[in-house]
Amino acid sequence: MKKTQLKLRGGIALSAVVLAGALIASPAMAQSDTTPAQANEPAGGQEIVVTGTIFKNTVTPSPVTTITTDNLDARGISTVQEGIQRIAANNGPALTNSFSANGAFAAGASAVSLRGLTTNSTLVLFDGMRAAYYPLADDGTRNFVDLNTIPDDIVERIDVLRDGASSTYGADAIAGVVNIITKKNFKGLSARGETGISSRGDAAQYRASVTAGFGDLDSNGINGYVSAFYYKQEMLKNADRGYPYNTGDFSRICFEGHCGSNGNTNGLQADGYTGGFGAATPFAVRPRNPGTGTAANGITRYTYLNGCQGLPTYTPTAAELALSQNAAAPASGPVCVEDNVNRYGVITPEIERFGLSARVTARVGDSGEAYAAFNFLQSSSFVTGAPSTIRANAPAPFYFPRYSTSANVAYYGNNTVLQLPVYVCPRGTIAACTAANGTLNPNNPYASQGYTAAIIGRLPNLSQQDQSRTRAYRAALGIRGPINDTFSYNVNATAMHMDLLRKSNGYVYIQHLLDVIADGSYNFINPSATSAATMNYLSPEARATSTSDLAQVDASITGDVYQLPGGPLQVAFGGSIRYEAVDSPSLNSDINGGTQRYFVLNGFALKGNRTVYSLYGEINAPIIKELTINGSGRYDRYPNGIDNFSPKIGATFQPIGRFVTLRGTYSRGFRIPSFGEANATFPTTGYVNANRAIYNDFFLKQYGANCSLATYTSCPTYVTGASYGATSLSNPNLKPEKSESFTGGITLDPIRGLRLSFEYYNIRKTNVITTANNGPAIAAYYAGQAVPAGYTIIPDAPDVNNPNALPRIAFVQSGFINANTLKTSGLDFSVDLNTPLTDNIRLMTNAEATYILKLETVYPDGTIERYDGTLGNYNLTAGTGTPKWKGTWTTSLEFFSKYTLTGTANYFDGYDLSAMDQGGDYKDCGLNDGSLPCRVKSYITFDLNATAKVNDRLTLYGTMQNVFNRMPPIDTVTYGANAYNAVQGGEGIYGRYFKMGAKLSF
Repeated sequence: MKKTQLKLRGGIALSAVVLAGALIASPAMAQSDTTPAQANEPAGGQEIVVTGTIFKNTVTPSPVTTITTDNLDARGISTVQEGIQRIAANNGPALTNSFSANGAFAAGASAVSLRGLTTNSTLVLFDGMRAAYYPLADDGTRNFVDLNTIPDDIVERIDVLRDGASSTYGADAIAGVVNIITKKNFKGLSARGETGISSRGDAAQYRASVTAGFGDLDSNGINGYVSAFYYKQEMLKNADRGYPYNTGDFSRICFEGHCGSNGNTNGLQADGYTGGFGAATPFAVRPRNPGTGTAANGITRYTYLNGCQGLPTYTPTAAELALSQNAAAPASGPVCVEDNVNRYGVITPEIERFGLSARVTARVGDSGEAYAAFNFLQSSSFVTGAPSTIRANAPAPFYFPRYSTSANVAYYGNNTVLQLPVYVCPRGTIAACTAANGTLNPNNPYASQGYTAAIIGRLPNLSQQDQSRTRAYRAALGIRGPINDTFSYNVNATAMHMDLLRKSNGYVYIQHLLDVIADGSYNFINPSATSAATMNYLSPEARATSTSDLAQVDASITGDVYQLPGGPLQVAFGGSIRYEAVDSPSLNSDINGGTQRYFVLNGFALKGNRTVYSLYGEINAPIIKELTINGSGRYDRYPNGIDNFSPKIGATFQPIGRFVTLRGTYSRGFRIPSFGEANATFPTTGYVNANRAIYNDFFLKQYGANCSLATYTSCPTYVTGASYGATSLSNPNLKPEKSESFTGGITLDPIRGLRLSFEYYNIRKTNVITTANNGPAIAAYYAGQAVPAGYTIIPDAPDVNNPNALPRIAFVQSGFINANTLKTSGLDFSVDLNTPLTDNIRLMTNAEATYILKLETVYPDGTIERYDGTLGNYNLTAGTGTPKWKGTWTTSLEFFSKYTLTGTANYFDGYDLSAMDQGGDYKDCGLNDGSLPCRVKSYITFDLNATAKVNDRLTLYGTMQNVFNRMPPIDTVTYGANAYNAVQGGEGIYGRYFKMGAKLSF
């Protein structure tokens, strides 16, 4: 009953947003459905290219959302990337800039994800032509176009085809198409300057651009322009925001008597128990017997080498120490408490973008036209992290010797336990270091007793830093014109190259760490005294350059062949050839062995290329004035003999003229496996939470009834750290995905200036490429049964305090699979109103919302997982989930054609803390630790923008985003951000934010 009530509240909240927009006339909209009726009619004879059809000035049966740059300006949105992320239909596992700051595989990039599907189901185009993929793949597997490579200031509009596969652009546009359309003609000079800052005085933004054009296409047959822009966003850290976004301690977040866990190192839990002690930045050691690595003199607890060095301390009780069987804590006295989120956490990275664009368009003959365009854009992202640890996860499937006598280092599974040797020698004599040629290790307090020293901790003078720099070069050529009075031609060609430089500093190179331990050159007692040469040796810069290329030629012919009762029968046919390639070498390859790499850095890599040949055709038949049928088809030929034909049919019906339009489409789609899914040269590993239902039964049997993962009471740290590395292996035997899509809708235009639209969509994919469900393999391992075929379980080292217990899982390896079916369906709603209130006041309002009815996957074994309204698919969405509702309402009041006041309400629905790919039932609250209600709250923000046209040359504007300073709802489960959902929170995490700027035109 409680879940039902919470679900209804989401709908009530959305209704409240709609009602508020209508009443106060200040919440104005950037999107509008431009498909039916007068929206597609050319103004003043202007030729309009409609996304979704080859024909111009044609009403398409497919639903299209259009965003103009004027719309974005009215809402105070600074970048096209930000505008696309706010589209209501962008309700899948999108990539945002803020998520890139939190360990995303495709760091430094932003991607759109329509219809609850993944980023590789949405096709992004520039002027109807494809763009090169971002050189890194989403989760190391999914290819996508980076929205940060869009040159903002030459964009005229963005068309979003909210439809299934498009025969015109590509059958792989299963979820839809985002077509970024640039300016074709520009005269004069324009410039813009803008700055922004939060009410807290941080997260500053800067924007500047200038565009200069010459000539006039109509009067002298030529026009050209050059445009340049610069954009920068400062880094925002977790420490700059309030609780709980600024800490790893969630013990003050409570629900029905149960509070969250304290994720700080050695942090005190609400129940007075730390849940286990770990290593903070200060180093801690304990004696070990050389050669065997076993505890010396029965001492199993660590002591600090040099105190807590200014960190807060906590003194555990004897009972707490007894519970923490594998504790990194002294036998008595204080432990060091460290809040890594507060000290080092980053919300959004530092971003810098600049670019240069040029275009020339010239008349050819009496009515032909040719153009040439060039774009260059550089986008950089920089983020800092915590000091490197000397005990960290090593990416699977690469493991190290259990014990290395040459360096006195023991390795346990995917965790490393380093030992400081008794003697140190100059580098080069390590293997034979003895009392005869070495000296007692000054870092090892047990050296004089003949013991090695197991050591844990972070390297305080070695903070991690990650930087990406993308350079995108794009050129395009085209010519179009008449063949005769009936037919015309259109030829376009484009080439795009991207190179991505990744630089990572502050990461520990494994062999070099072993070297500085063995020769004593790193000062563990006083790290700041370590020489710069040793630091540079310990952590050499990891650097790799990845590239992506695309070349495409497309040609088509269109014409009228017969006069039907409703108008001319139009036909079109064409073909294209495209080449695409990605070469992304590993930043952390183990090609020379497991120790020849870095801790923590994921080593995924991919490489591949292909040439695709396509033929397509379209027919538009206005059977009668009220009914138009549109049919199209596309044939694609891929390498290795793979080919496919994708048909599409649609219809529009206007039974009473323009006042009512009924439309619908049916299409089939096709997506070849991505380079990452089929051709990865290095696997990807992501660390995911353990399935509590499976782990509970297992650990209760081994550790007694007092050990419960529901509360972590009486469990050793070996248990409470029960996460595993999910390693996804490429699979060259994957089959292509296929899809069937249906859309149907109605648009009402009861009076001029008012439009109401309702749309239903349904997409069914088969042979869906996804990660395997690891649940059966995990359950079989812990039940002592044979692991199913296709999985490899790699156990962790045994629990040192319970050596006879079955080791927990360190890694699960499985290849990508073709799951049986994925189904998604939902509803789109939009309202458009543009009407004068008086002679000098005009009201413009637009609202759109998308509701996901169902999103589910059926696996080959018959397992059904449903995700809508939850955090699922957790493995693919990075825990950002698929909320059911997403919507915006924007209203503008224009005064005297000079002053405009615009308000926008943004709605992001709540969701349940469950995900079936993590085990359990649909909406079972299985990911919740009990400190939150099962449902994360919905999120509403309100933005206000004011524009003043001072004269024909100068316009001033100011924006207040998140007027009521509402912070994102608390979510301690989502791992793309700390304590909130990076997609749901969006720019809301900035709090109240101010922008001001000026536009000049001459």
